[in-house]
Amino acid sequence: MTHSNIRRLINQGTLPPVGAVRIEEMINYFSYDYPQPGKNHPFSVTSELGPCPWNKQHKLARIGLKARDINKKNLPPSNLVFLIDVSGSMSAPNKLPLLKQAMKMLVRQLDKNDRVSVVVYAGNDCVLLAPTAGSEQKKIMTAINNLGAGGSTHASSGIITAYQLAKQVYMPGGNNRIILASDGDFNVGITSRGELQKLIEEKRKSGIYLTVLGFGMGNYHDDTMEILADKGNGNYAYIDNLLEAKKVMVKEMSGTMFALARDVKIQVEFNPAKVAAYRLIGYENRALADEDFNNDKKDAGEIGVGHTVTALYELIPAGSADAPTVDPLKYRKTEARIPSKYQDEAMTIKLRYKPLHKEKSILLTAVVKDKKIDLTTTSRDFRFAAAVAGFGMLLQDSEFKGDLDYDKVIALAKNGRGTDTEGYRAEFIHLVETGQLLAN
Repeated sequence: MTHSNIRRLINQGTLPPVGAVRIEEMINYFSYDYPQPGKNHPFSVTSELGPCPWNKQHKLARIGLKARDINKKNLPPSNLVFLIDVSGSMSAPNKLPLLKQAMKMLVRQLDKNDRVSVVVYAGNDCVLLAPTAGSEQKKIMTAINNLGAGGSTHASSGIITAYQLAKQVYMPGGNNRIILASDGDFNVGITSRGELQKLIEEKRKSGIYLTVLGFGMGNYHDDTMEILADKGNGNYAYIDNLLEAKKVMVKEMSGTMFALARDVKIQVEFNPAKVAAYRLIGYENRALADEDFNNDKKDAGEIGVGHTVTALYELIPAGSADAPTVDPLKYRKTEARIPSKYQDEAMTIKLRYKPLHKEKSILLTAVVKDKKIDLTTTSRDFRFAAAVAGFGMLLQDSEFKGDLDYDKVIALAKNGRGTDTEGYRAEFIHLVETGQLLAN
């Protein structure tokens, strides 16, 4: 469940289901101050090691990736196909009407080099707008205004039609993308998760990416939408209000819409002289087998222009008294005997990625030195990311939450708030305070 979906539930007076909370989605909802990459690679790799706020015997490692920012004028043209669910379940004000506003925000940023198509689906699919130049704003806006809801949902035929349209005006080197918008209530035709997944996997081979936008409250199938995005070489977001629509469709459009690299993989090797065991916080649905890191045939995630990715690892230091009691399914023990020249290293970060339109991956490595540091001297981003992870663990009632409580999470978040020009961190603090009232 995305952070915006969790926010929607809490603001309605309900805590999210324990099993639906995805901590990595919560952490990566927020932006962090990572440096721009150098000339040789499209990413920078940042790391920070500090105390674990919920267990004084442990450490916390933060790893951050930052993709290169590119001026909008220098981005390739877009071939966008909106695939819109107009079934009866989309008629609520926070579904299709909100979606139409979000579409207009995106369309206003397009120009004569871009192409826009609109496919609607319910009982049947229909091409509402054939491929049209982005400069024909009036024609596109009229098509958006004509969208109306009614009927049951037949997603599979609409998906096929959308891929056909995208292929019809395919732009080599451009941003060829389908934007699927729905509440996920696929109740007619291909409805099983496996069948939809298979269909999307077949279509992604065409070089066309998939962005999935989720809308609605009671009937929103978050897990289905995530799977479609993951299997379609794309990304997804949940939009619950106009400000979130602006965040996704305007502020983060480059990172959401323009892929900079494919099959991005991270592998962290821990020094057993320093780390007895570790736990990656979140990412349960995105785990990669060790042997797949060097396998260029193994599909992984895409990263867009200006996009950031953050991962947190909880570490048990070597010699810690609680190391032997760790659940082997959650923490992995490392092996000993390390050459003396590596004794001051805590870990090595390895990153593989494929440049667009290339099949051979490129390897980056970064070493993280072990050092003692107080929580107060860590960066504000470190403390805030830890607070978000802590809130997620409280919502999950995680066995690893240690001595965490809501007051500690709130204090940690306030301490890590920083400049917060967009106000998202302040909103998070308010959300935790509301969650505390609901939990009590």
